[in-house]
Amino acid sequence: MRLVFMGTPDFAKACLETLYTDGFDIAAVYTKIDTPKNRGMKLIPSPVKEYAQSVGLPVYQPQSFRDEETVQQLRELKPDLLVVVAYGKILPEDILNTPHYGSINVHSSILPKYRGAAPINWAILNGESVTGVTIMYMAKELDAGDIILCRETAIDPDEDAQTLTTRLAELGADALSQAVEQLKSGTAVRMPQDHNAYTYAPMLDRSLSPMDFTRSARQLHDQVRGLIPWPCASMELDGKNVKVYRTAIGSETTLAAGKIAEAGKQGLAIACGDRRLLRILELQAEGGKRMAAADYLRGHPVQVDV
Repeated sequence: MRLVFMGTPDFAKACLETLYTDGFDIAAVYTKIDTPKNRGMKLIPSPVKEYAQSVGLPVYQPQSFRDEETVQQLRELKPDLLVVVAYGKILPEDILNTPHYGSINVHSSILPKYRGAAPINWAILNGESVTGVTIMYMAKELDAGDIILCRETAIDPDEDAQTLTTRLAELGADALSQAVEQLKSGTAVRMPQDHNAYTYAPMLDRSLSPMDFTRSARQLHDQVRGLIPWPCASMELDGKNVKVYRTAIGSETTLAAGKIAEAGKQGLAIACGDRRLLRILELQAEGGKRMAAADYLRGHPVQVDV
């Protein structure tokens, strides 16, 4: 079976690496164009491009699939299957239908829950205890194709979105390899999604960052975990905006929501709407670096409300 792989970030790289290591015939790799970064605006290749070039796979970086030359280039590769993982581009329906076996995708949720751009983040933001990956056929509608297989995993109560992404990349890579093998052997199934049961996971933005301490400690803890590494939860501390990177749920309190119960060696403890403390363990002040809250407080004392 001849594959063409399309993907861009580290999540996709894990899938490409597994397919290559497992010996599948990868005719070419498509990825987004190199992006300028840092002060010098140096062009940085995607993780997928770096890996593909390191093992000698041909790499293509078209601006889009709207022009006939790009479409013809793909057809000339004669793929049996198109594998798409976090590519970052919308593919026209005629492209999806080009290969004999169609096109499949790795999605980082148990579909039909959390269709969309940020399923890992929203699973944590919503306090889910279980998530997983889905290997599905691609369809015209977003993340709505028939399912080949799913793999579930528990979400640790203190796990953030960045750590979970790394775990799901590995889980997704193994599931993808299994699905491709099933397609190759003719044993793959097609399970239609329940389109009445879907939920949506939209792109993240900075409007999600401000912490509202009238919410419960668990909800705020989930907010912090779900917004790592970007855009990060944030709060006002002595008139300064700080990003919050790590928290822990503390004990019960009689203080009103937003009041500071502790500020010292154990970090910052703030009362929440459910009369429970939220401990701020890591933060980053504007213009500063990420650090333990206790270290920050040594140089920036905060008044306790007890």
